[in-house]
Amino acid sequence: RQENLLRCSQCKMARYCNTTCQKQAWLGHKRECKCLKSLLPRIPTDSVRLAARIIFGLLNPSQSRSEELFTLEDHESHLSSMSEQKKQGLSQLASMLELYLQQEVSDLEVTSALPPSCQEPLSLIAKVTCNCFTISDGELQEIGVGLYPSLSLLNHGCRPNCVMVFVGTKLHLRAVRDINPEEELTISYIETLSLTEDRRRQLEDQYHFTCHCQLCDSQEKDGLMLSGNESTWCPLKEALPRLEGLKAESDWPALLENCSQLLSTVGDDVPDENLYKLKMTDMAIDASIHLGHWEEALGYGEKTLPVYRQYYPDPHPVHGVQLMRVGKLQHYLEHIEDALDTFKQAFKIIKLTHGVDHPMTTDLLMKMEECRSELDQKSSSCLRIEEN
Repeated sequence: RQENLLRCSQCKMARYCNTTCQKQAWLGHKRECKCLKSLLPRIPTDSVRLAARIIFGLLNPSQSRSEELFTLEDHESHLSSMSEQKKQGLSQLASMLELYLQQEVSDLEVTSALPPSCQEPLSLIAKVTCNCFTISDGELQEIGVGLYPSLSLLNHGCRPNCVMVFVGTKLHLRAVRDINPEEELTISYIETLSLTEDRRRQLEDQYHFTCHCQLCDSQEKDGLMLSGNESTWCPLKEALPRLEGLKAESDWPALLENCSQLLSTVGDDVPDENLYKLKMTDMAIDASIHLGHWEEALGYGEKTLPVYRQYYPDPHPVHGVQLMRVGKLQHYLEHIEDALDTFKQAFKIIKLTHGVDHPMTTDLLMKMEECRSELDQKSSSCLRIEEN
């Protein structure tokens, strides 16, 4: 991420860090470039571009892992179980895909390149939208979408025994607890920090199944998420959509002012474990960091840590990243001992969820070393003062 990126002079859409990146990408970008140009000023959705890249990959097997792409045949499109409204939306994307490809790929090429169940644009688009993954960076910020056909075959669990993390575009599957022989590997398709009703609705809408995992059937976390008097926390719930809009617009001053006011109004009457209070506190952290209000950000951040421990009993990237975020604030504000302790807690999680070779783990180890070095210097300084 940097301020100035080179832009493709043809399609005006693709951007690169430098000319080396641009040259390396050209082999894969040149077909897409013509397609993008043909649609200007319209911009195809991510799912349309991804579907097109799959076709390009299958047309050029030497340049792609085509043997993995062919496993798309094993994936469900769920067209038969979709509502007419959703089918209509996907049909519009399928029409856009056909329009997008017409400059570069003939119908005959598509027929020869794709497995039978993917030759219809609607079927391919449906498979892509049901099976693609959101690609994120080490701090779980969304940066793209991708299709990983083998890992798409894993089933969902709201308390999964595996998590997925990315290094660039490479996807790593990592166990977060002991797994018995022949036990099924599960991942979470969605953000699990939500009520059972909301999780089930999202899974039904997007993936077309009703979740009957132990967490959903018992609804054991719902009471904690709704802790406190409903009449007291209801204003927080009602305000969230408006605040999410301010966050999407990067209106950080308005977001922080609204969050601070609402959180101050409810005070201790709503427990920190309440889901809506937690979400609002997290937004207040984001806004405070963007505005450089470090003390305020730390105050909000430290309140969330005991709550995250309750909601993520297994090692989880979300919990690890939150600990790192708070640790960095403590370090910046020279609360060195607190920062080292927080970084140690983060390391216990990150080394499992991300692995010891992940850039995030390396960064965390460096932060811990910095803290130890600063504490040693402080200790030596105090000793010299006493001797004098």
